Amino acid sequence: MSRDARDEGAPATEPQAVQERYARRAAQDWRYQLLNPAALLPAQERQRAIAALLRARGLREPQRLDLLEVGCGTGGNLLELLRMGFAPERLAGIELLPERAAQARRVLPASLAVVEGDACVAPVAPASLDLVYQSTVFSSLLDDAFQTRLADAMWRWLRPGGAVLWYDFVYDNPRNPDVRGVPLARIRALFPQGRLTARRLTLAPPLARRACALHPALYPLLNALPLLRTHVLAWIEKPAGTR
Repeated sequence: MSRDARDEGAPATEPQAVQERYARRAAQDWRYQLLNPAALLPAQERQRAIAALLRARGLREPQRLDLLEVGCGTGGNLLELLRMGFAPERLAGIELLPERAAQARRVLPASLAVVEGDACVAPVAPASLDLVYQSTVFSSLLDDAFQTRLADAMWRWLRPGGAVLWYDFVYDNPRNPDVRGVPLARIRALFPQGRLTARRLTLAPPLARRACALHPALYPLLNALPLLRTHVLAWIEKPAGTR
C-alpha cells in the first residue's frame, strides 16, 4: 500500500487528517513544555544552530528579511525569530488549526500576520519571500502527494536566492503512527532544484527525557554522539534564475 493510500472511512483530505491527529494529542503535554529540560535544551540547541546558520550565510540583518513559517502553531518559533532581530511586519505564519492560530495571534505582535488554513492554497505571492520556515510539519503529513503540493507552494513563494529553512526528524517513531520521519533523500525529492545543506541536531527525544530525568547535564553529553541525534536542520537554497 502506498503512503498516501487510505482506509475506507478515513478523512477525505490530508488537512482534515492532520486536524484529527492533533486532536488526539494532549493540549498541554509536559513533554513539550519549556519548563521541562528535555524540551528546553533541544529548543535552545535549535536556536543556536539557526543563528549560526544565518551568520554563516551572511544574513546579519534579519530585520531586512521576509520570512513565513508554515505550521506556526501557537507562535513559539516566531517569537524566537523576533528575539533574533526579525521585524514583525516582515514575518508571517500560516496555521491549519484554528485554536492554535488564535493563540498565536494572542501572543504575537499585531503587525505579524497569522493566516489560518491550508498552506497549499494560502494567498502568498510568488517570489515574495526570502525564507520559508517549517519545523516538524512534514513529519506530520502522511500523504506523499500533499507533501509534494506543500513543498511546491513553499518553493513558489521564494525569491531566487532565498531558502527553505527546515527542521524535522528523519526516523519513524514506531510508537506514534501519526508521524513519520522525513529522511534527506525525501527532502531532496521534494525540492529537486534546491541546493541542500544539512546538519544533525537533537538528541532522540525518548532518550533525552530519560537522561534529563536523571540530570539535565546528561543531555549535551549524549548529544555529542551524532548517531543519537534524530533531527536535521537544513538550508534548501533556491538558485538564482530558478522559478
